[in-house]
Amino acid sequence: MKNVVVMGSTGSIGTQTLEIISAHPGELRAVALTANSSVDLIEKQAEQFSPKLIAMYDPKSAKELSDRLAGSGIKIVSGMDGLIEAASLADADIVLTAMVGMIGIRPTIAAIKAGHDIALANKETLVCAGHIIMPLIREHNVRLYPVDSEHSAIFQSLNGEDHSDVESIILTASGGPFRNCSYEELEKMTAADALKHPNWNMGAKITIDSATLVNKGLEVMEACYLFDVGLDDIEVVIHPQSVIHSAVRYRDGAIIAQLGCPDMKLPIQYALFYPNRPYLDTKRVDLFELGSMTFERPDPEKFRGFKLAMTAAKRGGSMPTIFNAANERAVALFLKGSIGFNDIPRLIEKAMENVKATDDPSVEEILDAEREAIAVVDRFSDSLH
Repeated sequence: MKNVVVMGSTGSIGTQTLEIISAHPGELRAVALTANSSVDLIEKQAEQFSPKLIAMYDPKSAKELSDRLAGSGIKIVSGMDGLIEAASLADADIVLTAMVGMIGIRPTIAAIKAGHDIALANKETLVCAGHIIMPLIREHNVRLYPVDSEHSAIFQSLNGEDHSDVESIILTASGGPFRNCSYEELEKMTAADALKHPNWNMGAKITIDSATLVNKGLEVMEACYLFDVGLDDIEVVIHPQSVIHSAVRYRDGAIIAQLGCPDMKLPIQYALFYPNRPYLDTKRVDLFELGSMTFERPDPEKFRGFKLAMTAAKRGGSMPTIFNAANERAVALFLKGSIGFNDIPRLIEKAMENVKATDDPSVEEILDAEREAIAVVDRFSDSLH
């Protein structure tokens, strides 16, 4: 029996993780769940999975949940301290981090220090704090399993190979819903338009990031840490069919890729059961039905968020944090209808120009950079229209 802590259990990745746990009752057990404020859903999860502990980031939601679950024997905690308590639960074996945003950094550090393996679905942890996380992974001799479909594909394509033989990493992207739109057309796109992803079922924030290609920039930064490669060793390829989830090119010219239908349950289950591959009830790729696959270069001038991500990655230090925090805030404003689609990269650029980056930032300096970037976005957002 493997004991799993699901951080972000009410989100898209978290709910799919619990579906996998439910399908393997004799092998996986959810010992702790965390969420921000989704009391109704996590109450249902608590009734189904009977975890030892639930952490609600929002204190009012924690109080409401505690009242509802009175007499259940489930411990309810709140705030960042509560998330850290869940992540470092003594009898946990693996912690799946599926929270959205930099809220995941401190709990992930706590989980590593507690000796727990990490199934990582929180990009910001490595984008902003990879220089802290990866040495801790080695120091505490724990395993890190990527849950993003692209990074899982790379992880699988590296299995059994000598990593010194790697020539480059091929990171694929669907291109999102606006792949064939002009820059002028992007100006008119609404949140409703951007949320219509052609292939993947994801949460709102990640779906918008896919539409801007910011998501791919964040994944490039993450891949640098996960696989110890440089920016120049990663090639981003638009692959609209989303069948090749990513690949590795070796120095003898061979390319090893992982293929499958777009379904996040595959990388989630692979991380939880590694190195085993239990049966998964998911659609199989029918090569005859697929017929053909196509590939394109990304357009960094049309999708300026991707270009800015590469600039932030090259600068390093706290600049990826500034980029990421500005994007998070801008996406939230876009989802509310306060700004336009192309205003997202405009505001990211303002933050990168107006917040000074520091080298080798501590967790506190990372969080300071986040606050400064958000303040810049708020200051400039009103002047866009």
